[in-house]
Amino acid sequence: MGIPKDGVEQLRLWRENNERKSEEVLEIWLDSLWSKVDSLGTEKFLVLEQVCIAALDCHEPYVAKATIEQLAAEFPKSSRVKKLQAMYFEAREEFETALEILDGIIEADDTNSAARKRKVAVLKAQGRTSDAVKELTEYLKIFMADFEAWQELSELYISEQDYNKAAFCVEELILHNPHNHLLHQRYADIKYTQGGIENWESAKAYYSQALKINPKNMRALYGLYLTSSALSSSSKCSALKKKEAAKMVDWSLKEIKNKYSEADVVVTALAALEI
Repeated sequence: MGIPKDGVEQLRLWRENNERKSEEVLEIWLDSLWSKVDSLGTEKFLVLEQVCIAALDCHEPYVAKATIEQLAAEFPKSSRVKKLQAMYFEAREEFETALEILDGIIEADDTNSAARKRKVAVLKAQGRTSDAVKELTEYLKIFMADFEAWQELSELYISEQDYNKAAFCVEELILHNPHNHLLHQRYADIKYTQGGIENWESAKAYYSQALKINPKNMRALYGLYLTSSALSSSSKCSALKKKEAAKMVDWSLKEIKNKYSEADVVVTALAALEI
């Protein structure tokens, strides 16, 4: 029997497009490819790595272990293979072993971003949020332009209720991508949560900016209503600011009602079409 070319080509296409497709990858492997992998030439190792990750995603540790053993036999010193080993032990909840492997990779190459980010994931899985924050902070000293890392750090700070540091992380994100309405909304959410006149004013400004960028952002519109309501009812707010906030309450409430009214019309129209 020959190599199932369709399956191999499909795996190659998913790799090129960075598509995980874990269940499908595992199905192709278990169907017949596992017994013919040695016939794939150098592509064999790419397939083994792809299958290993798919097996871990699908909670198939025996398949993952078998592929890792084949890769380790061919590349015993590869940091890429060691990362897969760490992921295997992480999936088995043997976190300390996973951390030992990752620390070894980082010690050999402190610029290995994949190992550093994997270590953060392991620390999070253990519930060691403070250690995860420390590790991610060290990571960002080297990779300051990593958008996802700043986002993750902000989430970790929020889980620790450290809103000032979470806001700083989102500020960094806004600097990288000033036209992302969701970032302005996120920053406003944090400021509104912190409370107080100054923070509410800041939240109001950022909700307004989010709406300016994307007028369909309902969460930003509702946030604008909440912050304006808080300002208009605060005894510490000046009469002029209270008046401005009250006008914003009326405007935002009217806009919210209009948006829901438009949505109801669309739903009614769609229901009529189905009939």
